[in-house]
Amino acid sequence: MKLALANRLSTLLIPQLLPLAIVVIGAVLMAFDSQPMQGLRNSLFDQYQRWQQRSYVEVPVRIIDIDEESLKRIGQWPWPRTLVAEMIGTLRDAGAAAIGFDVVFSEPDRTSPQAMAALWLHNSQESGADSSPAAQAGANPQLRELLLALPDHDRVMAQALSGGRVVLGFTLAEKATQLSSLAASSTNSIAPPQPLLARPAPYVQKGPSVLPLLHQFEDVVPSLLPFQKAAAGNGVLTFVPDSDGVVRRVPLVLRYKEEPVPSFTAEMLRVAQGASTTVLTSAQTLGESSAGLQEVRIGAVVVPTTAQGEAWVHYTPARPQRYIPAWKVLNHLVPPELLKGKLLLVGSTAQGLMDLRVSPLGQIIPGVEVHAQALEQMLSNKPLTRPIWATTAEILLMMAVGFAVGMLALKARSLLAAGLSLMMIASVFSVGWLAFTQYQVLLNPLTPSLIVLASSVMCSLVHHFMSERQQRWLITAFARYVSPNKVDYLVKHPEALELGGTRQTCSFIFTDLQGFTTLMETIDPSEAVASLNPYLDNMVAIAFKHEGTLDRIMGDAVAVMFSAPVRQEDHRQRAYDCALEMHAYAKRYAADLQAKGVRFGNTRIGVHCGDVSVGNFGGSHMFDYRALGDPVNTAARLESVNKHLGTLFCMSEAIYVGCPNAVARPVGRLVLKGKKQPLMVFEPVVEGDELTRVPLNEYKAAYGLLTAQRLNGLAPAGGQRVFEMLTAQYPADPLVRLHLSRLQSGEIGDEIVMTDK
Repeated sequence: MKLALANRLSTLLIPQLLPLAIVVIGAVLMAFDSQPMQGLRNSLFDQYQRWQQRSYVEVPVRIIDIDEESLKRIGQWPWPRTLVAEMIGTLRDAGAAAIGFDVVFSEPDRTSPQAMAALWLHNSQESGADSSPAAQAGANPQLRELLLALPDHDRVMAQALSGGRVVLGFTLAEKATQLSSLAASSTNSIAPPQPLLARPAPYVQKGPSVLPLLHQFEDVVPSLLPFQKAAAGNGVLTFVPDSDGVVRRVPLVLRYKEEPVPSFTAEMLRVAQGASTTVLTSAQTLGESSAGLQEVRIGAVVVPTTAQGEAWVHYTPARPQRYIPAWKVLNHLVPPELLKGKLLLVGSTAQGLMDLRVSPLGQIIPGVEVHAQALEQMLSNKPLTRPIWATTAEILLMMAVGFAVGMLALKARSLLAAGLSLMMIASVFSVGWLAFTQYQVLLNPLTPSLIVLASSVMCSLVHHFMSERQQRWLITAFARYVSPNKVDYLVKHPEALELGGTRQTCSFIFTDLQGFTTLMETIDPSEAVASLNPYLDNMVAIAFKHEGTLDRIMGDAVAVMFSAPVRQEDHRQRAYDCALEMHAYAKRYAADLQAKGVRFGNTRIGVHCGDVSVGNFGGSHMFDYRALGDPVNTAARLESVNKHLGTLFCMSEAIYVGCPNAVARPVGRLVLKGKKQPLMVFEPVVEGDELTRVPLNEYKAAYGLLTAQRLNGLAPAGGQRVFEMLTAQYPADPLVRLHLSRLQSGEIGDEIVMTDK
């Protein structure tokens, strides 16, 4: 007993807990956000951008491109700092809002006169008397004094930088590098050592400290300290690409040791607006003990960020109008109006100098263009965001939809469950796509949908396993039934496989072939079977089409019931429509065989409805699902009475009143053999009877005389004469002949007492 109870509980509880367990595991995976999860999410976001790239809008951002042509015309990089200073002066004079260098000036200019004098002196001391011309020039005091008297290139550039609106860049590294040591030694050769970075513009913090979640770096490769002090801004050029190398986000603030430092992009925005501070707004992030950034305000521009201080970049395809060649600037070939009010980023697309990056569009672009596209997006006020609540919303959505889909897969049919699951997943993807296209919000439907799909598949497999176990038990029962709706009902309601019956109203059709017994005695049985099988197959198919239940086949006879086992409110209409279609088919089939010379009788049909007991009757070894009651016998008698009436199709008044659109003519009030109460019977008027039957209005008028006879108890004058006239006009009409024969024999009224079955 306890074991059976335990098995029952496990059967009920384990499937219910399965979808819950799946969504909980999925929630844990999404909360931990492992690298595979990030890869799936990023791949979807990349696809979004490829399907709908950001439209290029004219904003004041341009790239001064040190391209191949510039190197060819001016010389190889690095250019003398005096030339760089000249470029700064030209751009500033044209009215540039800000000038930024995507270049780190970490070492002194080796082409400076002072550097050349020191180099020549060193070479002359090393080479002695047998020295080169350059060494001999370095040993000449007068020449060396002339060189030292010339302007220092780095000092010239520092003076150019001090004019304002110029942003320099530096790079960060997670660990110490030799380059940073070299940069430190180059800032000042005289002790004491100076700091590597000039103090950045101050930050204003709103909310808890953001440092713990910022990308952290411990080493720096800066521009020369005099340059930093002279420049209006100094920002980090370092990107933080994802594990696949794609740059999807641009940091606005990073962490160098124990203080926040601005990115190159952020400094360009600040300097262009003349802002003195940057405002950081933070909030607590789900799953983190520290606060994360929500937005960065730089002047009038507010940029939503990730918790790590990054702004998502919505990329455009390459646009030539974004670039201005550097050689044209140096040769004063660029109209000032093309530079005025612009944020100008100096970078390179030349081979060997270009900082190559991969965009979500699958394109390789120079790093300076990433900064430019980020600035364009910020200035056009169309930020691409992934809100701080996105992960929480995705987890909650996944749990709700995943659990619902799992329960649906456990309860519903496979196709229905699969269809609804796909609809839910499609809806989730539609929400994600709509959020991206309409609101520039990045939501991730892919990971939740995969977990929902896993819930659907796993729960469907469990459902399939449970169903197979149940259906193996039902196979034996199915073998006892032949009607599809019986099988369908029992699959849904296995509890119905119990002995006993219920009281309900049903409709019944009985059919039989005229003279088939006699035919079997005169022809070969195989010939009879060859004609009978297609007939029975199609008659049964018509019954199934109208969702009737095949009660039994008895030789050439077919019995069909409606509203059992599944209740049907319109069972009388179904029975009538089914019988009409059977009648039409049987007439065609018999006519086709007779035209081929094959003897085959017409089909008689009887239809009736009433209260019966429906259920399984029999014993423990064998039982049958059927209906028991007088309406069943009455339907069979109506089929049989056709041979006495000369008709092929009779239905009771109970069927007729349940079919508002039925066209029929009254046969009479029949007292069937063995019955005491008369039953009003009708013959349906079917297409094709017009040539052999009395028109319906004339027949009803004549039949009204019979009704009057019954009500008055007297035969009205002319009643027999009317039927004689109709018989003369329509000798093939069986009911007219029947009533005329009755009147001629002295009977009156419409009540017909049947002496035979």
